[in-house]
Amino acid sequence: MVLQVNPKKSTEPHSLSNATAAAREAFVPTMQELVGAYQAFTSYSDSHVRQLGLTPSQFDVIAALGGTNGMSMGKVAAKTLVTKGTLTGIIDRLEQKKLVRREVPEGNRRSFTVVLTPKGENVYKEAFPAHIAYLKQRFERLEPSELELLRVLLQKLRVVF
Repeated sequence: MVLQVNPKKSTEPHSLSNATAAAREAFVPTMQELVGAYQAFTSYSDSHVRQLGLTPSQFDVIAALGGTNGMSMGKVAAKTLVTKGTLTGIIDRLEQKKLVRREVPEGNRRSFTVVLTPKGENVYKEAFPAHIAYLKQRFERLEPSELELLRVLLQKLRVVF
């Protein structure tokens, strides 16, 4: 979502004056910065994840499963913010790479748990710390108080929605 708005005064029809008024809303510049920051972060993060041999979605799944005994598809979807339909394809590809496996829990043949394989666990143990170190290079440019303020404000913004 990219919003480029020119809020100059308009002598155009009423619908354009409504658009001009909307562009002048106090939160619009903040929204533009939020979108820009997200896009910059995603670009920076995703390029590194791809260097690790994973797609961003695959990395998110491995990061979610790391250090656990596995999770249901619903829990993985909630942790990664990926829909269950999309997640199925991601899990299929991770299975092909032998990084995860599906396990059917005893007594419940209608569901399954997604578990990292030993190879997947090794990828997690190498890729996750490497990616955190990569991101740290940028986040450490902020003071601890700035990071905390940013966290609190983002949390507040999430609650608003």
